[in-house]
Amino acid sequence: MAEIQQQADSGKGGKKRAKKMSTKIDMTPMVDLAFLLLTFFMLTTTFSKPTVMQLNMPVKPKENEQQSEIKASNALTILLGENNKVYYYEGLVDATSKPELKLSSYAANGIRQVLLAHKSNPDLVVLIKPADKSSYKNMVDILDEMNITNQKKYALVDIAKEDNDLIKSSAL
Repeated sequence: MAEIQQQADSGKGGKKRAKKMSTKIDMTPMVDLAFLLLTFFMLTTTFSKPTVMQLNMPVKPKENEQQSEIKASNALTILLGENNKVYYYEGLVDATSKPELKLSSYAANGIRQVLLAHKSNPDLVVLIKPADKSSYKNMVDILDEMNITNQKKYALVDIAKEDNDLIKSSAL
């Protein structure tokens, strides 16, 4: 492990000095120990498992099967706007009626409370419509809210021209 090397006698006359001893430390056992510890900790660590949300995709309808229409009384539409804004209205938008657009936030007392307030309707379908300028983070946040509030029926839908016009015309 460690050894002391002695210098050879130079043969000069005169006063004899004390011999200087140099030490040499062998680092091999310490390196071996470091690699053993590193290997041990690498093999015994548990890696964090990625958290993934379960999404159920709808069954593709058959050719002769007609898709069911959603009643306006059972619909809640959430519009994801730009700059982290989230709008919602009850019902569906069409050419004859324009619903009242309301502004909310992604906070716990924002859109989550709206979803929990509508939880009493078992036939409720939440339509999520991200705008062109909304961010991916906002879509993930709203899907998290669906998971937190335990919504059973929700759908990601392309935003319609009427919905874009509704956002632009609102002063929110």
